[in-house]
Amino acid sequence: MTVTPSDTSTEALNQDATSAEAEIDFAAAMGDELDLAIPEEVPTADDPSSRAASRKDADGVGFTLDEFASLLSKYDYNFKPGDVVNGTVFALESKGAMIDIGAKTAAFMPLQEVSINRVEGLSDVLLPGEVREFFIMGEENEDGQLSLSIRRIEYQRAWERVRQLQKEDATIYSEVFATNRGGALVRVEGLRGFIPGSHISTRKAKEELVAEFLPLKFLEVDEERNRLVLSHRRALVERKMNRLEVGEVVLGTVRGIKPYGAFIDIGGVSGLLHISEISHEHIETPHTVLNVNDQMKVMIIDLDAERGRISLSTKALEPEPGDMLTDPQKVFDKAEEMAARYKQMLLEQAEDNEPIEEDTLD
Repeated sequence: MTVTPSDTSTEALNQDATSAEAEIDFAAAMGDELDLAIPEEVPTADDPSSRAASRKDADGVGFTLDEFASLLSKYDYNFKPGDVVNGTVFALESKGAMIDIGAKTAAFMPLQEVSINRVEGLSDVLLPGEVREFFIMGEENEDGQLSLSIRRIEYQRAWERVRQLQKEDATIYSEVFATNRGGALVRVEGLRGFIPGSHISTRKAKEELVAEFLPLKFLEVDEERNRLVLSHRRALVERKMNRLEVGEVVLGTVRGIKPYGAFIDIGGVSGLLHISEISHEHIETPHTVLNVNDQMKVMIIDLDAERGRISLSTKALEPEPGDMLTDPQKVFDKAEEMAARYKQMLLEQAEDNEPIEEDTLD
């Protein structure tokens, strides 16, 4: 007789059932009760003793749960806008660079954010595999990608640098890259700076200053208003002041005349000859005494390095009151003699104002 597969399966099941019944009968015969319930001593999944046992077992393998949690925390990235993070450049593209900062998705830095200075391409600043700091600009986009910037870091550090230079009252040199009606434009630490026309001290036309490096002093450093204002005149005056002293006679040229006085060029810097310092006699307007391009001798009566100003006088050089109106050549010829008298007068005044020593009163 042929046995079909279904007959074979039925026969096997019957044999298994018979075996199970035999085992139960055997246990009963031996006096044992077969209890199929879950033993009470088996802990449930939320039983504290079960967790303690698990911790003990983990200790046995040399890696605790605390250590595991600590390891996971290293990969719990929580990037925020404004953070500065380390990243590795791994791809340079036409519109930007892909940066690995350890996030779930590679971060992207647009080309315009690669530097505070203008660059032709990413390769001018970055190299594949380079590790450096990046500034996080905003939240993740819909693809979970962060946007990065180097320019923001350079911008912040540039302002810190110029604030320090201003605090030190440093003189810097910067190249003029453009001019406008108001003055000239330069770059300082990558930041755009402005030199007002009134603070440019040169005989050249402003347009001719492009590509020239000028010594400059800081007038205003204001990051909030994005204002960086500098002075060429102050830098020159300070340099000149280091070689000048009050009471000194210098040769100058009249460069401009205003109702309140005349500006005299004394070796590349301008000093002000105020109308009240032209003569002992009253003068209605400087135009009645002076002309542009006149050469004259003047005496320095004040040096204000902080404001970049030099105050001049011809009144102190007059042999007789009114000589600047009636005989300016006489003032020119006797300038050094009158300056020596002026210095002696200042010295005597200083001695008269000295405090009396206590021991001289005894």
